[in-house]
Amino acid sequence: MGNEAVIGARHVEAQRLRALLRDSAVRREERAYVLEGPRLVADAIRREADIETIYVGPGTRKAFPDLMATAHDAEIRICELKDGVLEKLGTTRTPQPVLAIVPMPDEPAALSGTAPVLVLVGVSDPGNLGTLLRTAEASGAEAVICCGDTVDPFNPKVVRSSAGSILSVPVLQFPDPCAALDGLAAQGRRRIGTSLIGERSYGEADLRGGVAIVLGSEAHGLPVDVAAHIDEWVTIPMAGETESINLAVAGSVLCFEAARQRSQEI
Repeated sequence: MGNEAVIGARHVEAQRLRALLRDSAVRREERAYVLEGPRLVADAIRREADIETIYVGPGTRKAFPDLMATAHDAEIRICELKDGVLEKLGTTRTPQPVLAIVPMPDEPAALSGTAPVLVLVGVSDPGNLGTLLRTAEASGAEAVICCGDTVDPFNPKVVRSSAGSILSVPVLQFPDPCAALDGLAAQGRRRIGTSLIGERSYGEADLRGGVAIVLGSEAHGLPVDVAAHIDEWVTIPMAGETESINLAVAGSVLCFEAARQRSQEI
C-alpha cells in the first residue's frame, strides 16, 4: 500500500490513536484497540491479524527495516507521525516507536465445551490479566471470560503484558458474573473455584472436559453471591510459611493441570 503523509498531533488520526489508548469507552464504541511496540506489531502480522494501520515515529523505517518490509508485503497501510507526536499519544513514559490499530475480534457465538474456559471476576491488575491471557493460549484454554469490574482486556497495559495472546484467545465480557456462570452450567460445565481450604488438592480434582476455572479479585477473591455458583472448590498446597500465591500464578497452575489431564486422555 502507498505510504501516507506525515501527520501531526492535531490530525484526526492522531487524535483517534490517543483516544483508543486512553479511553475504554472509545475502544468499546469503535470495537478497536492499539498494539504498541515493534515486537507486538510484528507478532500481529505473523498471526495474520487484521491490522488497520501502522503508525511509526521519525526514523522508525530505518530502525526497523525488516518490520517495515513485512508490513509493506502484507499490504498494510503505514503512516508516519511527526516528531513529538508519540510522546503526546501513549500511556508510557517512554513511548514505543511503532503503533498499530486492530479491530476487536467478534465474540464466539458459542463455546464448544471441550476445553476449559477461564472466568475472571473483578480482576483489577492489568499485568495479571495479560499473564492469564498468555496462560490461556499456552495451555489450550478455549476462552477467557471477563466479568464484573474486571479491567478492560483491551487496556494498553493488558495488551502489552499479554505478549500477543490477546490476538488469538477469544475474550468474552459479561457485566453479571452470576449470569455468566449460570450460562456455563447450562452448557454442562463444572465451575471450579480456588480456596485456601478447598475440598481437595487441584491435582486430585477432575479438570478434564469443559470445566470453567473461576478466579476472583486479587484482594478479596470471589464475592459471596458469585461463590454460591461454584460447583467445586480446590486448593493449591503450599510449602513453608507462604499463605497465598499471585492470582496469575494460581490460574496458571490450574490451567496447565487441566492441560496435563487432557493430554493423558489422548
